[in-house]
Amino acid sequence: MKIIHCSDLHLDSKMETNLSKEQARERKDEILITFKNMIQYANDNEVQIIIIAGDLFDNSRVSAKAKNIVKDAILTNKDIDFIYLKGNHDVSNLFEEDEEIPENLKLFSSTEWKEYIYGNVVITGIELTKEDNYDKYNTLMLSKNNVNIVVMHGQEVTSDSSDDPEAININKLKRKNINYLALGHIHSYKMEKLGTKGKYCYPGCLEGRGFDECGKKGFVLLDIQDDKIKTEFIEFAKRTLYEIEVDITDLDTTSDVEKKIDKEIKEIPKESLIKIVLTGKVKIGSERDIDYLLKIYNEIYYFVKIYDKTTLAINYLDYEHDASLKGEFIRLILSQENISEEEKKQIIEAGIKALSGEEV
Repeated sequence: MKIIHCSDLHLDSKMETNLSKEQARERKDEILITFKNMIQYANDNEVQIIIIAGDLFDNSRVSAKAKNIVKDAILTNKDIDFIYLKGNHDVSNLFEEDEEIPENLKLFSSTEWKEYIYGNVVITGIELTKEDNYDKYNTLMLSKNNVNIVVMHGQEVTSDSSDDPEAININKLKRKNINYLALGHIHSYKMEKLGTKGKYCYPGCLEGRGFDECGKKGFVLLDIQDDKIKTEFIEFAKRTLYEIEVDITDLDTTSDVEKKIDKEIKEIPKESLIKIVLTGKVKIGSERDIDYLLKIYNEIYYFVKIYDKTTLAINYLDYEHDASLKGEFIRLILSQENISEEEKKQIIEAGIKALSGEEV
């Protein structure tokens, strides 16, 4: 038996934080298309079950298009069971009260554990809510004779110190005969041991949406034979987000900075989204035009943003007795105690440009 474990798809996300309106609409559609492509992958690879471990949608207000695409995907793929556990972002109901829920859509409850049986494979889950007031761990009863997959959505913890009912205490699940704990909520892939024979996994999201979701994205494929579970992370996103630090210490010109950036990102695919963070110590009087660099790289890659996090390489003694206007200006700014080092850097750089007759 083959099973896909995915989570945190966040379909219908607005995607407007970094992107233009046109790009935001495109990425919104691309995430829906990746969801459909995952189902096609399931068909092509004889996958019988798709577990969606929460946050299928981004919020409770879902567009008719997104909801209809998901419903149609379920209705037209009757040979695949969609086991859907709602997360903290999901809509209350995918199908309306007057609509019949298809047999291949399996849902869970927030009041008790619910199980679905496929031969010796048992998939059990419960939806966690803020209103939980019972011991969800003591009520979970699993037979050691089955291959037990448990589905939950929440933040992993390892102690009782958390009073969040939506937290998942990993230690309390170690002796529950769980072979595979299918989790959702964390947006990066993570696989860890659970007790002596089990494992727990966050597959991460299908597509990165912002620069807090950098790196490879996709889903986990489970291949169950007899009582053994083989797992494989399948990279599946259309676009990947990268955050790249580029040390430009002692580089004096925009051209020098461009060459260093080129070297650091040359292996990144052109369809990617890249956040470039410039670091290091730069000399007073060095120049780098961020707007110019953005124009260059946004013509090459799908999306690029650049942050200048450099600091000034200032030897205070160099300006202690400098009688020039520049020296007086720099001493004045460096002596200010009520502004940050970052602000001092920006003021000094702007002042040096102004004193040199450049446009600020």
